[in-house]
Amino acid sequence: MDFKVLAVGDVVGGPGMDRIRRSLRYLKRKTNADFVIVNGENASVVGMTPEQAETILDAGADVITMGNHTFGKRELVPYLDDTSRVLRPANYAPQAPGQGWGVYDTKAGSVAVIDLIGRCNMDYTPDNPFLMVEKTLKQIDTKIILVEMHAEATSEKLAMGYLLDGRVSALWGTHTHVPTADTRILPKGTGYVTDLGMTGPINSVLGIRPDLSIAKFRGDLTERYRWADGPTKMEAVLFTIDTETGLCRNTERVDLYDEAAAQR
Repeated sequence: MDFKVLAVGDVVGGPGMDRIRRSLRYLKRKTNADFVIVNGENASVVGMTPEQAETILDAGADVITMGNHTFGKRELVPYLDDTSRVLRPANYAPQAPGQGWGVYDTKAGSVAVIDLIGRCNMDYTPDNPFLMVEKTLKQIDTKIILVEMHAEATSEKLAMGYLLDGRVSALWGTHTHVPTADTRILPKGTGYVTDLGMTGPINSVLGIRPDLSIAKFRGDLTERYRWADGPTKMEAVLFTIDTETGLCRNTERVDLYDEAAAQR
């Protein structure tokens, strides 16, 4: 039996949240996805509130993953301890609120999700994700295992993919907000993509107004980042998993773009 997993790129700001409300259930139906994972750490640009988490879950997500902005909104801290459906990186300090992986009941039986964060060029230096994932896998006894690697460096994501090839069902990267063209199945059967992309404004710099990013790179006095307006997109990858083997049979991009966007 096939088990279809829809992984949705980082939701950015108000436009990204609006896109989730409008389009997540539609994309879930269109792809016949059985399980949906959404990265929500930028729902407030920096962080996510409990209300935003509930909105994403109500819109059709089964699990929300986070990253380096997990604690950007401190009101999320008690919420993380009360839910198993929002994951912060497993290789954060052990005293950090919340959990870094979970096992969920699905029509295919138990499915495990692991959230990891990279160490290259990150403001916060977590524990080694390569060592942490080995420890975590020893605690998991499910055939279908899904891993998100929230990281800046493509090399770090690729290395994790090859480390886990044949040992997990699918692994995808987040954080850089730019979709990569390497959606594929690794040699031993793990579905892989270096970065999902993002959900939010198309005419932006990673979801932010271009003039604000330009000012920062010019060295101008900058103001608080704000999301861009205009047409939006939802970038996602669909992984088709063989429930007998737990390995991936197919990967494909299933991006959505507003009609008002420039032609692609």
